[in-house]
Amino acid sequence: MSTIWYLYMIKCANGHFYTGITTDVNRRFHEHQLGGKKAAKFLKGKGPLQLIYQETIGSHSQALKKEIAIKKLTRKQKLTLIS
Repeated sequence: MSTIWYLYMIKCANGHFYTGITTDVNRRFHEHQLGGKKAAKFLKGKGPLQLIYQETIGSHSQALKKEIAIKKLTRKQKLTLIS
């Protein structure tokens, strides 16, 4: 059985978006909120954070490709995706 991967987006207090992938969205979001060693450097000091989007992707490879594609989108395109 293969591991299922998820893509997620977080909105920072300053309005910026962060996109990432994980096998456990709730755990990963909690790590970001705590701001410890496992949190993304981009998110440190930018709370409160809000989980605004998550999507089941499937494989790690598919998740990485989707993450790269979303990071290339404009803000307007990202807002359309999450609505």
